[in-house]
Amino acid sequence: MFLTLINVVVWIAILNYPSKNLHMIACDVGQGDAILVVYAKTQILIDGGPDASVVDCLSKYLPFWDRQLEAVIMTHAEIDHYGGLIDVFERYKVQSFIKSPLDSGSQEYKVLKDLVGGKGIRVVEVRKGMKVRLGLMHLDILSPAKEEITVSTGTEFNKNSVVTILSYKNFSALLTGDIPPEISDELAGEFRNLNQQPVDYLKVPHHGSKNGLSKSLLDEVSPVVAVISVGKDNSYGHPHEETIKLLDDKDIKILRTDEIGDVEIVSDGKKVWLDN
Repeated sequence: MFLTLINVVVWIAILNYPSKNLHMIACDVGQGDAILVVYAKTQILIDGGPDASVVDCLSKYLPFWDRQLEAVIMTHAEIDHYGGLIDVFERYKVQSFIKSPLDSGSQEYKVLKDLVGGKGIRVVEVRKGMKVRLGLMHLDILSPAKEEITVSTGTEFNKNSVVTILSYKNFSALLTGDIPPEISDELAGEFRNLNQQPVDYLKVPHHGSKNGLSKSLLDEVSPVVAVISVGKDNSYGHPHEETIKLLDDKDIKILRTDEIGDVEIVSDGKKVWLDN
């Protein structure tokens, strides 16, 4: 029995050996956002959804013995993006907490903030123009751009979402938080000015709300695939018909967590494919 157990453990280790490809998993966390990015032994979590269901996603895609995340990125301080991070920080060792400069005054956010501070985790408040390198992955921060942020309303949280281009070799993903249309339009201008190449992967902002993705940004980034993280039969009516039509009109492949569960996209740095 002991030899059988050893054999099982060895095979589990082999099957969970780090892949040579990049994996992006939009976790099915209901009405919220949580994206796990894995390349070799480097693991990044962008947002944590509204509750502890994100931990189930991490357990599914990470080896059981690996309890470390190289970075957690919180795009903005709304509960459907940070709620599950409390459980993540309790159960995993996190090297860096990368976040929007705008904090929330809610009790839940205070719990998160105290937990991060108590563990002595490195906190990085990002702004436009910053660059972060994690292994072979690069993060170019496109937003927020403000130098002083004092208002903490829901609208301001969305406006100050962390927006980043994550790149690995020739693969790139635009991760947008909950940006509203005016920020979406500003980013379209940035892409034009920088002669930025089209992206492979677009995280559709604000769960496919009509108050998120703009046509001008979509025209500039021309993604291969658009991923919408959204709860099934949610009370907001997300994703809205206007957003779906924008994507359909450009023949962009739409993948939704409310329809297929976790959405796993894989890239070898050249090609992109769905692994569901």
